[in-house]
Amino acid sequence: MGKGGEDYGKRENTSSEASDREIFKAWAKDVRECEEHFKVSVKVGLNHDEVENRRKIYGLNELEKHEGPSIWSLVLEQFNDTLVRILLAAAIISFVLAWYDGDEGGEMEITAFVEPLVIFLILIVNAIVGVWQESNAEKALDALKEIQSEHAVVIREGAKIPNLPAKDLVPGDIVELKVGDKVPADMRVVELISSTLRLEQGSLTGESEAVNKTNKRVDEDADIQDKRCMVFAGTTVVNGNCVCLVTQTGMDTEIGKVHTDIHVASQSEEDTPLKKKLNEFGEKLTMIIGLICVLVWLINVKYFLSWEYVDGWPRNFKFSFEKCTYYFEIAVALAVAAIPEGLPAVITTCLALGTRKMAQKNALVRKLQSVETLGCTTVICSDKTGTLTTNQMAVAKLVAIGHNVDTLRAFKVEGTTYNPSDGQIENWPTGGLDANFQMIAKIAAVCNDAGVAQSEHKFVAHGMPTEAALKVLVEKMGIPEGSKDVRLASTAKTHTLLRCCEWWNEHDRRIATLEFDRDRKSMGVIVDSGLGKRSLLVKGAVENVLDRSSKIQLRDGSIVKLDDNARNLVLQALHEMSTSALRCLGFAYKDELPTFENYNGNDDHPAHQLLLNPSNYSSVESELIFVGLVGLRDPPREEVYQAIEDCREAGIRVMVITGDNKNTAEAICREIGVFSPDEDISSTSITGKDFMELRDKKAYLRQSGGLLFSRAEPRHKQEIVRLLKEEGEVVAMTGDGVNDAPALKLADIGVAMGIAGTEVAKEASDMVLADDNFSSIVAAVGEGRSIYNNMKAFIRYMISSNIGEVACIFLTAALGIPEGLIPVQLLWVNLVTDGPPATALGFNPPDKDIMKKPPRHSNDSLINLWILFRYLVIGIYVGLATVGVFIIWYTHGSFLGIDLSGDGHSLVTYSQLANWGQCSSWKNFTASPFTAGARTISFDNPCDYFQTGKVKAMTLSLSVLVAIEMFNSLNALSEDGSLLTMPPWVNPWLLLAMSVSFGLHFLILYVPFLAQVFGIVPLSFNEWLLVLVVAFPVILIDEILKFVGRCTSGSRASSARRSKQKSE
Repeated sequence: MGKGGEDYGKRENTSSEASDREIFKAWAKDVRECEEHFKVSVKVGLNHDEVENRRKIYGLNELEKHEGPSIWSLVLEQFNDTLVRILLAAAIISFVLAWYDGDEGGEMEITAFVEPLVIFLILIVNAIVGVWQESNAEKALDALKEIQSEHAVVIREGAKIPNLPAKDLVPGDIVELKVGDKVPADMRVVELISSTLRLEQGSLTGESEAVNKTNKRVDEDADIQDKRCMVFAGTTVVNGNCVCLVTQTGMDTEIGKVHTDIHVASQSEEDTPLKKKLNEFGEKLTMIIGLICVLVWLINVKYFLSWEYVDGWPRNFKFSFEKCTYYFEIAVALAVAAIPEGLPAVITTCLALGTRKMAQKNALVRKLQSVETLGCTTVICSDKTGTLTTNQMAVAKLVAIGHNVDTLRAFKVEGTTYNPSDGQIENWPTGGLDANFQMIAKIAAVCNDAGVAQSEHKFVAHGMPTEAALKVLVEKMGIPEGSKDVRLASTAKTHTLLRCCEWWNEHDRRIATLEFDRDRKSMGVIVDSGLGKRSLLVKGAVENVLDRSSKIQLRDGSIVKLDDNARNLVLQALHEMSTSALRCLGFAYKDELPTFENYNGNDDHPAHQLLLNPSNYSSVESELIFVGLVGLRDPPREEVYQAIEDCREAGIRVMVITGDNKNTAEAICREIGVFSPDEDISSTSITGKDFMELRDKKAYLRQSGGLLFSRAEPRHKQEIVRLLKEEGEVVAMTGDGVNDAPALKLADIGVAMGIAGTEVAKEASDMVLADDNFSSIVAAVGEGRSIYNNMKAFIRYMISSNIGEVACIFLTAALGIPEGLIPVQLLWVNLVTDGPPATALGFNPPDKDIMKKPPRHSNDSLINLWILFRYLVIGIYVGLATVGVFIIWYTHGSFLGIDLSGDGHSLVTYSQLANWGQCSSWKNFTASPFTAGARTISFDNPCDYFQTGKVKAMTLSLSVLVAIEMFNSLNALSEDGSLLTMPPWVNPWLLLAMSVSFGLHFLILYVPFLAQVFGIVPLSFNEWLLVLVVAFPVILIDEILKFVGRCTSGSRASSARRSKQKSE
């Protein structure tokens, strides 16, 4: 792992140690101790002076705005790349030389300036794209601020301030909370106004259901999930009212710590595996270019520096500055030839096309580099709630009473969402609802404050998720057959989503509610069942409801005594369901309510006073008739099991990191295939707190197979991701909550949920799943692997082409012949001619077994020794072909039966061509005019034949180079596969791209203005024939090399494994 990650760990540890020293552990103190510490009375609150003093100490209750990097620092950062720096140096040198030539009255000023200006343009576009991407990094912090509360109800100086801006809160303030309020700061609950208080804090802690809160203190070392007397900033009250004391504000809150962690993680972002490889390649390329330039310089030093030996010592030095700059220009041309200038543009295009393919698979990529990183993912760290599960409570099992007291009836309930039409009850009797089923349906529908609504393409719960799940169950159960109102319910109200629940609520009108509280663990409602009859319907924790029941209702509706056998039978069913991590609720009712006879909710009724005191509820809910129980859970997504199997086949480890409790998480992991049903998971399932206490955390993470971390806090998730990265793993982290954001930012690729995910998680991520589907990640990994393979193909193609260009210039310099290719031509080939085929290689079809192979290691090289040897052979041929055709035109009137004398050019010997610089000393040397298209090229000075007269030979060299690179793109279709097994038409885009590239080459040949800029002329039919004859053998050479590669692949793979084992 890089330095940034190490610093991250150090900073995180330092900050956590500092906060541990300073924090007052209010959760472990009783209310009186908290009042004393903050010097405040719960009844009176702080006074004005105390508020001002504390504001000076603690500041405003808001999250800091971290100053992002300046625009100039972002621009400069874009040039912190080896290839870019080489290009920049080449452009500056080219510009200086062009300026110098212009001052000297050179004739090719336009041509000379095109090259540096085009390179500068490439660098500017590259910098703009980079700055645009990096300027989005701080958006996660802005999204975090949006979940903060804006106002609070505060008690100060004995008076209630109903709408105080939340940013004005200070530690010690007394705040009132009610249902629907967003918590404005981290606070200690000091008094419950209602009998119960529940908060939805899953986005911060990862818990799958609302949490009951109390004002009783807890252990000092309690996890964030166990701090039941604390409420945290950004969470929401879903039930109850309370009074709280502010303990932390602003950056000291739990959400403030998340804010800091996101910022720190964003500072430690690393380069992608491909970027690292390209940087390594760039560094090696720099050395190679340097060595070749020096070599070219040494070979040609005799042309611009000469001396005589006098008495054994060199004397009378002669230096030609003109020739020195000429060979310096050759060195610059060499640099331009060696650098694949089009590579950044082609990579960006390929990644952009990859994002479109992934979007079709519901994976929305926010950062282009993430496409490539996905391809080498080795570990997926997944949140459970909302990612592997639906984050929608659903009834999984219904247990009703049988025909006698010793039998129970169990039914599996299908469906994983709040959609009433999602699944049905298995083996449901066709004869309609018996009396026992009717009572269960009535209690589930009426003793219930939740609702379900359809929002766009999904169903959402209003109120408690468990109660919403019960209403969905009622819809699946249906309504009694034979009822006189069935027709009304089934026709007139078809537009109503919960029509069955409404039917029950019409027949049993609620009169009063006995609110849920933590002591009796149940909720009851008194209903009017018609004809003045009052009934009590109760639901709650099975043990508690069972303890207050004395009778049991059988299948036919008859009531019998609840004996020990029946009680044990129900408890046994409860135990089986609890061990499967189901949350169980029991149902009971009571028909004999003499106290509430004629009660309609009137204040003057004697029974009304009884209901005002929650301590009376237990006595009201006594002598109940037990009717059945249900098991609920946050169910796993149906497609997750297969997706995890696909990960296993692809060699990707899946680790589940959740804030939920251990038993629930283990049951889900067994069901989705992270663990097998009978696997011993004592060594692979651990809480976040226990993991942090391990001596050797890395050894624990090295275990093969799946791992589960439950009760995990944000810092635990970050530590796991950090350690995995240090071990060389490429980590994809999924999540949807605020608590996931720092780890999403720190991971190599953060994946957020598009539907259930918070804006904070989305902004911190690299990729968003539009359908919240874990299997979409696996599909995206497959696409990432395919894209990487295609990128590798075009990178190798472009590099092999550049090797050929280097060989061409090197041979030109070594042989001493005139320059066959000038920098602007090489730039055109690298940028424009090579660009379309390289981009088209990104459309190569994926291998069928791409997800059956293990992920590539992030250290795997782009080019191994065998591939390098292959492309060196190809490159040498390209050099020989381009230089060879140049020499052929000057020295041969025909070649392989192709007549080249039609243009009337003069022939010279090879010796004359190699010593063209001495032309002025030759006697009787003449050069005839020759034709090039409609032009006739003549010479006042015969020696100009090797300068301005080389235009035809140079055009042949450029055309051979273009043709060879087009044929070479066909070679790049497959690394080792022959064109006979993978013909060109498997990728029709490549054939189109080749046509485009040839078309562009014809454009610069036959448009006079462009021909002048590039220093070339039109070619005749015979000359084009020569180009194709010289270029085509590159296919035959590579086919032979591929055949050798296929024959020796086994031995090379085994030697590579041995060398890798030695290095490890």
